[in-house]
Amino acid sequence: MTAVSIPDSGATGATRPPRGRRTWRARVGTVVPHVILLAYVAVACAPIALIVMNAFKSRQAIFEEPFAFPTPATFDLSGFETVFARADFELYFLNSFIVTVSTVFLVLLLGSMLAFALAEYRFAGLTALALYMAVGIMIPIRLGTVGILDLMVDLSLVNSLAGLVLVYTAMGLPLAVFVLTAFFKQVPDELKDAARIDGAGEYRVYSIVLPLVRPGLAAIGVYTMLPIWNDLWFPLILTPAENVRTVTLGTQLFLGQFVTDWNAVLAVLSLAALPMLALFIIFSRQFVRGLTSGAIK
Repeated sequence: MTAVSIPDSGATGATRPPRGRRTWRARVGTVVPHVILLAYVAVACAPIALIVMNAFKSRQAIFEEPFAFPTPATFDLSGFETVFARADFELYFLNSFIVTVSTVFLVLLLGSMLAFALAEYRFAGLTALALYMAVGIMIPIRLGTVGILDLMVDLSLVNSLAGLVLVYTAMGLPLAVFVLTAFFKQVPDELKDAARIDGAGEYRVYSIVLPLVRPGLAAIGVYTMLPIWNDLWFPLILTPAENVRTVTLGTQLFLGQFVTDWNAVLAVLSLAALPMLALFIIFSRQFVRGLTSGAIK
């Protein structure tokens, strides 16, 4: 008989790294991602912090010590006083709010309905329609500015908030449909079939399923409202009139060819960031769930 050698347990254990080394590697693997994320947060938040800090400082302090916190000697509210005295900031803020809220509502409503149809039904041209919506994500809408302007002139929608809402709705729909379709496909078919057996129509089934995709709706809402609130391109082209100006367009009043009122500019930017910051804090949990949904089953 041939003798079979059994490896010594001590020899097998010798091939494993020491416990102390494994613990050190585990700690490094945990700390490094956090360090990278903290560095990214610092880089992303530093400009916002600088804007807010310098909005409460005098013009001289802004140029001499831009990275210093406001002190009793450098504290100055002249920028905020100028904003409310020289510009109708309340009207600009209201216009931006109306355009943003209306657009987000239409994008979520129309996008969720189309996404539900793409996820639920099978019909001729389904693939072509899905590809058409995907192309809308890849091609920037600003490439069609000339055509959009001609269309708005023909429809008499220049210098109207409705024109901005329509343009922004068309801009946000492709991404909304693409993302929400994946969320609707994750809803169990048994739930929808049970509702249909009980006599529910398709609109009723849609209303039952819609609350189950709230993370996706929150994510799309945040992705939609931020570019709209910060956009300058289409308000500058479609709504240059005083009564329909948005916050970003109103900021241009303080930017001159030779002289710029930096106190007022920084004050406007600080005030304009407050609504988006508040909304993001309120919907942050749903936003994160929307980003991570589907990554882990």
